Amino acid sequence: MSARQSVRLGLQAEDKPELFTGAFSATLRRDLLLAWRARSDIFISLGFLAVVASLFPLGIGAEPQQLASIGPGVIWVAALLSCLLSLNRLFAQDHADGVLEQLLLSGEPPALWVCAKLLAFWLTACLPVVLLSPLLALWFHLPLDVLPVLAASLLLGTPVLAMLGGIGAALTLGLNSNGMLLGLLVLPLYVPVLIFGTAATGTAMLGMDASSHLLLLGGICAACMALAPWACATCLDIAME
Repeated sequence: MSARQSVRLGLQAEDKPELFTGAFSATLRRDLLLAWRARSDIFISLGFLAVVASLFPLGIGAEPQQLASIGPGVIWVAALLSCLLSLNRLFAQDHADGVLEQLLLSGEPPALWVCAKLLAFWLTACLPVVLLSPLLALWFHLPLDVLPVLAASLLLGTPVLAMLGGIGAALTLGLNSNGMLLGLLVLPLYVPVLIFGTAATGTAMLGMDASSHLLLLGGICAACMALAPWACATCLDIAME
């Protein structure tokens, strides 16, 4: 059996997939299905997010004005850590099963199926955090008119966390103690996203226009979408040699 045929993606050797067909859609479906079968990991990440967010009111007190002042930063830090907690499962299981090697040998453009894996990771690990953010915002007594800005900043920022984290996960694939090394590599790259995401919500709380911070996040997200899949695919290729 050829390498292409052994990839469990339902692709035929003569297929010539377009952007949202073939390798992309098959990889996306497969990763979403695997994530659904292991959905306990999603609930663990959300539980971790809730626990981290709840520690701050317990530590500093429950005074509403004080909680509102730190709320944006706490929510963003909790979202960042929740995403970081899930990064190990991005490529590790496929590497252990040999699927990753087969994908690299399949002849399909690596950036194509890497995009699908990153999208599946964002949908299962980051999007639930975005959906939970309004509840956390109410928990920290943030004004209701700030919630759209908070959600927009997370929608623009969490894909960046996923893509930069994907590069780090590819670089540390197969290494011993890769969880700690992954954190050391990725956390400094997350700092600009954390700053702009928190600043957008903080600016909105002051009654000012937060569009400049959201545009900066959008620019970072667009740059990562253009470069991160190629960088991630290159790192995977090096890691598998």
